[in-house]
Amino acid sequence: MSSMKLLLFSASTVSALQWADGTGKLPALGWNSWNAYHCDINETLILDAAKAMVEFGFKDAGYEYVNLDDCWSVKSGRDSETLQLVPDPTRFPNGISGLADQIHELGFKIGIYSSAGTATCAGYPASIGYETIDATTWAAWGIDYLKYDNCNVPSNWTDECNACVYNLNNPDNYVNGTCVDSDDYCPAGYDYSISNSFKRYGIMRDALQAQNRTILYSLCSWGTAGVEQWGNETGNSWRMSDDIQVEFKYVTSILNMNSFTLNDIDFWGHPDADMLEVGNNGLTTAEERTHFAFWAAMKSPLLIGTNLNTASDNAKSILLNKYLLAFNQDDVYGTPAKPYKWGTNPDYTFNATNPAEFWSGESQQGTLVLMMNTLAENRNMTADFGEIPSLDADTTYKVLNVWTGENLGSFTSNATMEVASHDTAALLFTSSDPSLHGVLLQTMKKGIPA
Repeated sequence: MSSMKLLLFSASTVSALQWADGTGKLPALGWNSWNAYHCDINETLILDAAKAMVEFGFKDAGYEYVNLDDCWSVKSGRDSETLQLVPDPTRFPNGISGLADQIHELGFKIGIYSSAGTATCAGYPASIGYETIDATTWAAWGIDYLKYDNCNVPSNWTDECNACVYNLNNPDNYVNGTCVDSDDYCPAGYDYSISNSFKRYGIMRDALQAQNRTILYSLCSWGTAGVEQWGNETGNSWRMSDDIQVEFKYVTSILNMNSFTLNDIDFWGHPDADMLEVGNNGLTTAEERTHFAFWAAMKSPLLIGTNLNTASDNAKSILLNKYLLAFNQDDVYGTPAKPYKWGTNPDYTFNATNPAEFWSGESQQGTLVLMMNTLAENRNMTADFGEIPSLDADTTYKVLNVWTGENLGSFTSNATMEVASHDTAALLFTSSDPSLHGVLLQTMKKGIPA
């Protein structure tokens, strides 16, 4: 098997998809065209986005993918002889392969989009039944990333039952973790690895595996069909929710859903909380900070979805935060940050408006602590060391403000911050005794209680 082929391995009884060259071990970092431009894309726009990533420091910060979303092909159908998808000659006069060459010359990788159905979500030709042809075509074009959507599934590929998944557009159907209308839902304990969704997405995985090129596989199944059971063995990331929109209620809704699904996450598989809305009109600066902090901390792929040439300096600064990017891309600690206290609501409360507010996670930098204020007014929020996994109530820690890079000093027992409405305090804790911090890191790496 070539070093570029992908392998399946088992860790902690969870199968995962691993590329031998390391692709997919860490969450993807990049840019995607959809949130800013939807179908209004062309070669010039994609190249301008890539050049902006260089100009504003995103390439140097580790962002590496430049991804086309829907609407890149001709809408009328496939080539009548080769059955290949055909790039729109007006939008992409040099074809996708010509665009890929230019993206690669700028030092980036390039991504493309399709759907596991008869048509994409915007009505363009999709890939079901043509998986081998499309994977072979994309590899020949130089594609490095596939976002594979879930629209227009034909009747012979629909699932026999549906998973109960929270949907912000129909919140009344989901009460205390259960869908009220249960007629169409799978029974408790259902094995979703026998579902047609699992099989549909697996066919494309196998087609990508057969190529002589690494193509990162991003499942966009909207959290349906029990994807949390099989996404890790099928793709490098899997969408865990419906689509995000530029409103804070979508940020908190997705965050709330993901807070209950992070216990088994580690290297090689990442629950995708959807593309970033930072820089698009609709979120305040405080809300953008919360959005980015939690997407980074949950180890979601981080795909910028804005026009970087017109985005505010604040937005670009948030997207370039070196501490949060380092946490997301940590090659020693693969597990995400998780809630240690819900705050406004009792622990383990499912609430799309006021989800878990107190989170922590380990990294090579130290312990990252996030405190999110979901309320409408400013409030003081306290990180109690005795409540935070890996911190000790009797130890003194140095505390760094992730947003400013300022060393806030040394604290024992707790640290309190004033947090604006919808903002998140992001703090890094390290022991005041460097030798003790080293011991703590080593014991945590070995899984020994410190």
